[in-house]
Amino acid sequence: MLSTKGVDFGFILRRYDVEAENLNTPESIAKKMLPSDAVFKACAEDVLYMRFKDIVKTVTEALTKKEALDIINKGLVSGMEIVGVLYAQNIYYLPEIMLAAKTMEMGIAVAEKKIPGGRKTKGVAVMHAAEGDPHDIGKNIAAVMMRAAGYTVVDLGRDVPVDDVVASVVKEKPMLVTGTALMTTTMSAFPAIAAKMAAKGIKTPFMSAGGAVTREYAESFDLGIFSEKAPQTPPIADKILAGYDWKKVRDQWDNIVGGV
Repeated sequence: MLSTKGVDFGFILRRYDVEAENLNTPESIAKKMLPSDAVFKACAEDVLYMRFKDIVKTVTEALTKKEALDIINKGLVSGMEIVGVLYAQNIYYLPEIMLAAKTMEMGIAVAEKKIPGGRKTKGVAVMHAAEGDPHDIGKNIAAVMMRAAGYTVVDLGRDVPVDDVVASVVKEKPMLVTGTALMTTTMSAFPAIAAKMAAKGIKTPFMSAGGAVTREYAESFDLGIFSEKAPQTPPIADKILAGYDWKKVRDQWDNIVGGV
């Protein structure tokens, strides 16, 4: 008969998943990611902890010590990047994302007044939820993260007709177009959009995302690329900005989004 003498059942019955969840708190993750500079750290913490009542004062004080653009990029945006990590790890959810984004935007509005000509954008992204699809939460979160990363977002909203998306692409000349679909009945709009873009000679990558969309589907038509979750959108956009076309994004996708 198998003996259990000397067996420590504490290791067998231990819930390592629960322990990991308890270790991954906003504070523990922030400790590793917050800026070391006290001024930038204060700005980042206001965003991270959604202190929208304090952010104007914090940024105003920071402007007496630091350059406005540095406050935005090294303070406010750094805080939002931590929020993105917390969201990806299911520690923060939509309410926290939206409050943190509002706090960041309030801080940016104060800092931008001190930048001659305003803050320069990295590029323009046209974003929408598919025609017939009323679900836009994922798109909204991705838009927040794109703005935090320094991109201008043209948000067309939800249930956007195919021709309206194409018209916006022609008008705005974006470096990235994204579509979100939570329903399998609506994601068929994406290859239709990509085909109409291609017919006009537009080679802009078209990112498909949302609960209904798989990588296989997103890559089944020309221009199509994939985003599995909102935090992956800015890293992919950065590569497109660096010169990647839709084919190279597909080839390097695993490396681009690794760990995000």
